[in-house]
Amino acid sequence: MKNISILPADTYTVINKTVITDKDKKIVSMLYQPIIGFTAVSLYYTLIADLDKRELFSEDLMHHHLMTTMQLKLEDIIIAREKLEAIGLIKTYMKKDNINQYVYILYSPLDANEFFNHPILNIVLYNNVGKKEYDKLKDFFKTPRVILKDYEDITASFDEVFSPVQGTIMEIDDIITKNSNTINVNNSNVDLNLIISSIPEKQISSRCFNDDTKSLINNLAYIYNISSLDMQGLVRNSINERGLIDKTLLRKQCRDYYKFENAGNLPTLIYNKQPDFLKKPKGDSSKWAKMVYTFENISPYQLLKAKYKGGEPTDRDKRLIENLMIDQKLNSGVVNVLISYVLKTNDEQLKKSYVETIAGQWKRAGIETVEDAMKFAEKEHKKMKKIIKPKVENVKTKTKDSKVPLWFESEQSIDETTSEEVEELDKILNELI
Repeated sequence: MKNISILPADTYTVINKTVITDKDKKIVSMLYQPIIGFTAVSLYYTLIADLDKRELFSEDLMHHHLMTTMQLKLEDIIIAREKLEAIGLIKTYMKKDNINQYVYILYSPLDANEFFNHPILNIVLYNNVGKKEYDKLKDFFKTPRVILKDYEDITASFDEVFSPVQGTIMEIDDIITKNSNTINVNNSNVDLNLIISSIPEKQISSRCFNDDTKSLINNLAYIYNISSLDMQGLVRNSINERGLIDKTLLRKQCRDYYKFENAGNLPTLIYNKQPDFLKKPKGDSSKWAKMVYTFENISPYQLLKAKYKGGEPTDRDKRLIENLMIDQKLNSGVVNVLISYVLKTNDEQLKKSYVETIAGQWKRAGIETVEDAMKFAEKEHKKMKKIIKPKVENVKTKTKDSKVPLWFESEQSIDETTSEEVEELDKILNELI
């Protein structure tokens, strides 16, 4: 992903590379929306609406059109577009000019069977909606079973109905058809060349490591956080008698490996870090930027563990944090800020009702980035102090100030942070990233 600034006057054209049916739209709303959010889905439907009557392409439009149609800031539209790109629903091309020109190519969603068998999407959906809702969604898309053992197939064949005809076979190209895009994961943790070269050629078929298999290995290594060395053994144990990789077996082996390494638990969102497209650009070396960087580049689990002085966080706290990410759909970095804020201002306690109240407020305010969360927390804290400030004047009572996070400039400037606070920040950075 390249960070390129877009202006409202920059133009775009929508190209439709597929056939998008009503069933596709239902899949987008039910399966994709819990992952990418309502705004991204709304942008997808808006781009579809921009198409001409034949639903093939649109006229040249300005991004200001999207802003007015969706009633959103351009920054929010860009974030939504990047989510659509990441999940495989659109591809974006750009040509630089005085007024930059963009092309947005639309793709169909995966069908329900492909989605629920995708090594990444099904786990992310499960984590986002929870087991109960996930099972409901799976049941909705299940094909009804019809028992036909007592019936005879009497379906007519083509030649039984139509007479043979003679003529030249005509080949027609470029007819639009249903077309889904692949989801790319740039996983630096796994070296596919190392895995492939570690297996003797005599044990595998020449078709063993095709593109689909490589993509599966890469995706499984990503979602289960498996190193190249560990993946070697899992791949080797999944080779069948024909010298091909049994994909179902490989999935099971990776899942069992992860459960063994993580006390029977499958991957959860608390181990995820802030998405790259929501991170602050590098270059700022201030203490504020250092704090933003910390919250963006550690997972909520890592932050909790640091607060426990290296000990394992309680299951209650882990469930609470995971619920924030599933129910409130807060990003990892935002949850980190929330944890830090609540612990600092609430006597190092994570009270469920208090945490969920703040989380709900932040969600309604549309907080998605670490910086926004930090600024919003400071603003709300100032507002709360004004509300609870004693109305009776000239009463001099000496009270102990409550502790607040060090980014609160209302209490102290960033440049006035204590050496202990800076040391704590450095320790988290050095040990956890």
